[in-house]
Formats: sequence, structure tokens, C-alpha cells
Amino acid sequence: MATDRTTDAPEKPVANPMAVSPAHATPLRYVLRFHYHDRLIHGVLMASFLTLALTGIPLLFPMASWARVLANVLGGYRVTGVLHRMAATTLMLVFLTHIARLAHRLLVRKDYGMLWGPRSLVPQPIDLVQLLQHFRWFVGLGPRPCFDRYSYWEKFDYWAVFWGMAIIGSSGLLLWFPRFFAHFLPGWVFNIALVVHGEEALMAMVFIFTVHFFNGHLRPDKFPMDLVIFTGRVSVEELEHERPAEYQRLVAEDTLARVLTGPPSRRLVNLGRIGGTIAVCLGLTVAGLAIYALLH
Repeated sequence: MATDRTTDAPEKPVANPMAVSPAHATPLRYVLRFHYHDRLIHGVLMASFLTLALTGIPLLFPMASWARVLANVLGGYRVTGVLHRMAATTLMLVFLTHIARLAHRLLVRKDYGMLWGPRSLVPQPIDLVQLLQHFRWFVGLGPRPCFDRYSYWEKFDYWAVFWGMAIIGSSGLLLWFPRFFAHFLPGWVFNIALVVHGEEALMAMVFIFTVHFFNGHLRPDKFPMDLVIFTGRVSVEELEHERPAEYQRLVAEDTLARVLTGPPSRRLVNLGRIGGTIAVCLGLTVAGLAIYALLH
């Protein structure tokens, strides 16, 4: 869950934001796309979601032979349930933290650009236009749309978290504290909650570990991995190619220099590659097991 922080200063003062490539001796300029707070929230979100998937799928398909093996690796079904609830608590805290940051940005910083415009994650008519343009580009009937800061699929991914927290989170709480909610809810609600929680969680897992991973990492121009969510930086050349509308807007507003920063450190790049590779491999494995279980 990343927020718009392009106007933030770099996390650390950089002596020379114009890094020089030794191979070609040409300056490599980088843009700070995500502040470290955004990257930290996304990292905890990613870790908690992966834990929920790994612990939830053996609980959803307890009779499958691979589910029993996975549960035993995690310490048994009882431990798996405890880990699932711990990850759920972490995810809810991350979500509430994000909501608090949004409220601070809107009410304290008076940043109304988060509600509409090129820096907003709110779906707008231009997103539908670019969706149609993108499909035309897929089949060679038109040019690639000029994306700004957020594309239509990124906005969909972002708001899917809110939908998931509302549906999966609320049904999960009902199943976690049945005695409490049974004081004012009929018994049939819990049966519905059990079905909704499992089916929605399964859909979320398969979507995240296939569509989201493809858009973020596995599509041809990003394969094998897009490190921006780990390093927070993209080169100016990459920004101009992938998001020409954002690049042109920054140039027109004379604000490009405000978001220039130094290149990502080797440690950040390595951590991103390791963490991203683990996440993608685990996610694809869970998605494969889920699809296998549904087919059998």
C-alpha cells in the first residue's frame, strides 16, 4: 500500500545524485518514487500476507496430503492456526497504520491532491480510457497509453486491499471470536462467514500470486523483478519510458529536480532481490497448490 510521496526529500542527503556509470561514463539520474515509510509498510504487508497464505491454505484444504505435510512443516495444525492469527493481527495493524497516515495527509497536511488528479489513487475517467487504450495496444491497434504516476491496474490492486480487509477481515474476526459475536448474531451467520472467508481468501491469493506478480515483476519489460518497491527509486530514463505523462508533468512543473536522489545502495538492491525472489517463489507455489486443490 504505497502512498504518493514524490515531493518528499530523499531519506539521506546525497553528495552526488548524478551517479556515473563506469561502463559508459554517462550520468544515471534516479527519482525517489516511494519513501522508506511506504516501502516498510509494503514489506510488512507482503510478509504478513504470505504468512496468511502459507498458514491458511492447509486449513482450507485439511484433507489434502500436501496440506498435512505443509501444516507439519509449520509445526502442526494448532501452530498453523496460531501463526495465521498472528499474521492477521499484523495485517490489520498495517492497514490501520496506513489509514492513519492517509488521514494525517488529508486533514493535517491538507494534501487534497490525494483525492483527485494525477497523484491520486482514486479511480478516474482517464483510467477507463487508458484501460481501453491498453487493450488496443495489446493487439497492435494503437499506441501504448501515456501513464502518469499510477496506472489503472495499480489502482485496482490498491483498492483490492480495502475490499479484502472488509470481507476477509470481518469474516475472520467472526470465526476468531465466535462466542463474543454469538451474543448478538444468529448461528447461520458463522456458516456464511466460514464460506466467505475461505473463498475470498482463496481468490485473493490466486489473484495476488498470479496477476499482481505478473504486473509487478514477471511481465517482459520487468522480468525477472521490479525493485522499485524495495529500493524506492527508478532511473529518470525508466520513468520517461514507463510513465511519460508523469515525466512530462514533472518537467512542465519544474519539479523534477525536487525528486532526484542518489542511486540505490547495493545492500538495498540485494535485499530486494532476495526478498522479492522468496516472495514470488512462495506465492507461485501457494497459487499452484490452491489451483491443484480446486481441480482435485
